[in-house]
Amino acid sequence: MENYIKRTFARSVDLPETEIFDEGLTLGQVIAASQVLHNSVDLMEAFAKTANALKKDHGIRVKLPAFPLDTPMVEVLASFREQGAIKASVMIGAWRLKGVSCQPRGGG
Repeated sequence: MENYIKRTFARSVDLPETEIFDEGLTLGQVIAASQVLHNSVDLMEAFAKTANALKKDHGIRVKLPAFPLDTPMVEVLASFREQGAIKASVMIGAWRLKGVSCQPRGGG
């Protein structure tokens, strides 16, 4: 799921995943580096696209993060990942109670 979140967000802001996450960019630096982001509202729209894609493709709903612009993207990623992991484990538990098999398909 982490790779999915990184890939989806990177596409939304039109930057390489490695530039955003491996170089430890802050939210403000992401805005400055992106040609499609002009302000924090655009950044929130990119987070919304990522959250909507996560819900559509994986059935996992996450709350949009509210962080100051000096927050490293890895912290934002951790928030998405933790919310997704908690909700996924709750869903799997509910499915198991209903007798549904929950085998992982692989991928991130």
